[in-house]
Amino acid sequence: MEKVYIIGISMTKFGKLFSYSYKDLTRLAVEEALGDAGITKELIDVIYFSNVGQGLINGQHSVRGQVALRPLGFEEIPVINVENACASASTALNQAINFLKAGEGEFALAVGVEKMYKSPQEKDFEIFNTAWDVETPKENMETLMQLGEGYQVPESFTKAKRYSMFMDVYASFARFHMKTFGTTQHQIAAVAAKNHQNSVHNPLSQYQKPFTIEEVLNAAPIVYPFTLPMCSPVSDGAAAAIVCTESGLKRLAFNRDRSVEVLTSVIQTGSTRKPEEVEKHLTAIAAKKAYEKAGVGPEDISVAEVHDATAIGEIIQVENLGFCHFGEGGFRSEKGEFSLSGRLPVNPSGGLESKGHPIGATGLAQIYELVVQLRGEAGQRQIAKPTIALAENGGGVYGIEEAVASITILKNNK
Repeated sequence: MEKVYIIGISMTKFGKLFSYSYKDLTRLAVEEALGDAGITKELIDVIYFSNVGQGLINGQHSVRGQVALRPLGFEEIPVINVENACASASTALNQAINFLKAGEGEFALAVGVEKMYKSPQEKDFEIFNTAWDVETPKENMETLMQLGEGYQVPESFTKAKRYSMFMDVYASFARFHMKTFGTTQHQIAAVAAKNHQNSVHNPLSQYQKPFTIEEVLNAAPIVYPFTLPMCSPVSDGAAAAIVCTESGLKRLAFNRDRSVEVLTSVIQTGSTRKPEEVEKHLTAIAAKKAYEKAGVGPEDISVAEVHDATAIGEIIQVENLGFCHFGEGGFRSEKGEFSLSGRLPVNPSGGLESKGHPIGATGLAQIYELVVQLRGEAGQRQIAKPTIALAENGGGVYGIEEAVASITILKNNK
């Protein structure tokens, strides 16, 4: 099979984008990605369109991609709509890559978009409530709450009045990690403080305010052990990537040094396991498959973007990805090993906690950051001489873990 390269990327500003529709955001992302690749829409052979919430937001339950892309002049080619919860955008990229590897074309576009604010006063939490088995919500939550049983929550910690039910899900993950490995709230706060500091240098980030660890700990409580800066916000935004084959790349006047090779893209569904069988976490299994396919190991990764819908997510995922042993994510984060100047920078973009989390765009926003880093175009958040990058993107929940995980490994082409 031919090699596949990313030649065009884009990301809109993330945040409360009240004046933009999902069609507007799609247009911005697609036009910028085409401009970055230096190609016209006529070269695109297929489009994979990622979105989760427009059915709930404005009733567009079907053909969302066709509706958003036809006004941009995309006609006759296949447009495939992709939904895989928070991993939708990385799944769209995976499908675009596989389309090219199957020999079906030379150029593919993956675009993800989400509008999560109905109005300045109204944000939609209902999107999150659909990302598990909706027929058994009580049983789902009981299973998850059992993970944290035995961990004593401080009586002084008061829950917020309104938040996404996924904060309860991540809180259960956090309490299990805390009681099993001794992870502390201070260590979780250290992750959040690091990511918010990174976001200061990301002009597209929803938030660009630095926090100290103490400021994170003293911020408004959500659900223990999380305070507000430890949690990803509700966001609007879009991102896109254009991938092409080796033969497609040779047709272009594109600067080959700015292309980024896709070493592998893996999508993994979960399986039944016991909570203590952490090595069987779906992301850990997916990472092993991805490393084997790419011919690299965790020690070869220069930079990573991981799914930190809350700060504990980063701690769990650096362990699953083999960046440290299970149980070590907390104290190694606290030591600064995953900071911009650490041994392996993680979430240089600021992560979901500060960059934002427009569900249908999140996975491609991770790819945007990694491509920018591999090209050496990240400005003040640029890490030194990255060669291989990894993106981990999770989606939904089933049983005691995410319902789906995506791993993408990229290599600079210099």
